[in-house]
This record gives sequence, structure tokens and C-alpha cells, in this order.
Amino acid sequence: MKEIQWGMIGCGNVTEKKAGALAMNKVPHSKLVAVMARNIEKAKDYAQRHGVAKWYDSVDDLINDPDVNAVYIATPPDVHLEYTRKAMLAGKPVYVEKPMARNFAECEAMNKISRDTGVPLFVAYYRRTLPYFIKLKELIDQNAVGDVRLITIALHWQPYDEEISENPAPRWRVFPEISGGGHFHDLASHQFDFLEYAFGPIKLAKGIARNQAALYKADDITVANFEFESGILGTGHWCYTVNKEQRIDQGQIIGSKGKITFSFFESPVIQVATASGIEEYNIPYPPHVQQPLLEKIVQQLQGEGECPSTGETGARANLIMDLIVGK
Repeated sequence: MKEIQWGMIGCGNVTEKKAGALAMNKVPHSKLVAVMARNIEKAKDYAQRHGVAKWYDSVDDLINDPDVNAVYIATPPDVHLEYTRKAMLAGKPVYVEKPMARNFAECEAMNKISRDTGVPLFVAYYRRTLPYFIKLKELIDQNAVGDVRLITIALHWQPYDEEISENPAPRWRVFPEISGGGHFHDLASHQFDFLEYAFGPIKLAKGIARNQAALYKADDITVANFEFESGILGTGHWCYTVNKEQRIDQGQIIGSKGKITFSFFESPVIQVATASGIEEYNIPYPPHVQQPLLEKIVQQLQGEGECPSTGETGARANLIMDLIVGK
């Protein structure tokens, strides 16, 4: 494929800055040529604001557009399997948002289609290519804190305004029939994907998930223990109903010679503490966080490289979360 001409299904927030036209059109040999939304006016508005030539309100019309040779699925997870199947059976590589699907079984079905058709499948776990996480993995690989013993995750966030307003209207992420779970599934998927990228496969994961505040149908608190094949142990706790003063997003990698403290989502700082002192690295995210991953995808489709985030790697995050919540 000399030029990757993307068709995009969904015109939500993730497509405005993280991905979509602004990211795709900055990648060499890549261009967003068509978009689709159920509301044709929304699709038209996005297309006209971002200089996209075509817009549709039909998934089939976009996938079958002869100018589209790759498809980006930027929708909630409940339709990822259906739309991936349609695109792959049409012979078009797929880049799908995370989490890859609602559960591991759906991910496996998507990967089977990819294997059967030979059509590539990529997942938007873009931390694998962000400079911040590349540096973090480099520190791990260099044994900056010695032999790693333990990994801890703490993600405590306050409810979103729409979840606690006078007339609550929670978004799709907390409806399990759409998202597969709640905020845990949306955010922990990024965390487990990167942890496996950095430390190898997780062989055991157990946890407890509960709905304590009853603001919506999904679980709002999860605690978990997990073990890597290497013998490294991990623990995490996720709570989405604390007050904003207690908000925390912190990961720690504890080794035989020190610890690395970092953030999965908010802080640009990586701190390495050893007997020699404390060293910090400040690495802000790029303006369009999915652009580096898109560059890898385009390179692979052109036969010039390999993307680190595929359907096979992406399914692992769903498997781990399924184990933790007892699916």
C-alpha cells in the first residue's frame, strides 16, 4: 500500500485531537478521506471542519468506498467486533479503539477473522509508542532500580459531573452492555497493556469489583493482585467515587535497588529514586497522542516496519480484566 487512505467510523471526542484527521494527516503517506457517523449532520460537520472529502451515515457505505483502503473504528466497544468483521471481510486493515472489545471472547473472534483473512488488525494502545513510556521502558530494561520485585497501581478519581448532577446522565463508559464494564475497563486496559509490553505476560490475575456508590450500573471500585510469568508481583486499586482532593494517578515499580514512580495518565514526570539520589525526567505528551502509533501502523502497511500494538497484544488487556472481575 503506497498511500494509506483512512475511512473513520465515529466522530467522537477521541477523533478531535488524539487521533482523527489532525493525527492521520500528519503521518507521511496517510490521509483521512472519509468519515461516518449515525447522524449525517455530525459526520458532515466533522468532515468540513477537518477538510475530509466524504462523509456517510452508513458503515457499509464507508467500508465499501473504493477510495478507503484502511478503516479506523472510533466507536464504543459494543460494535467493534461487528465493524471489524465487515472491514476485514472487505479486505481492509483495521485500527480499532481501546478497549479492543467488551471481553476477551470478542477480541478472540476479531483476531480469528484477522488470521483467516490475513488482514492486519491494530489496537489503539498508543502508550507503546509515546516518548514518556518509551523512556519508562528504557529505564526498566536498563535495570535502573535493579531487579523488579513489585508493581503497584493506584487510580482514584472523582465522579464526572454528569454522573452526579441534578439530572444525572452518565456516558457510555459506565454501561457494561456498551463498554464491557465501567471506568476500570476503559482506563485499566491502557495500564495492563503497557505493563505486559514492559514486563512480559501476566499469568495470574484475581480481584474484586463492586458498585459501592450506585451512581450507574457498572462497578465503581476494583482491587486486584496479579503475577507475571517472570515472577514479578503486582497489585492495584481503582476507585472512581472519591472526592477530587484525593485524586491520584500513580504507578510504582519497586526494585532491589530503588523505585520508579510514574503516572499513566496525568503527570509528565518519571521519578527514579535509588541510594544515589533522585533523578527526574519530564516528558510531556505530544499534541496528538496517537500519531506515533499511527506512524508505526502506516509503516507496517507499507512493508517498512512493525507496529507494536496488534489485535493479539490488544486482546491480552481484555483477558486480564476478565480474570480480575470474574468474567
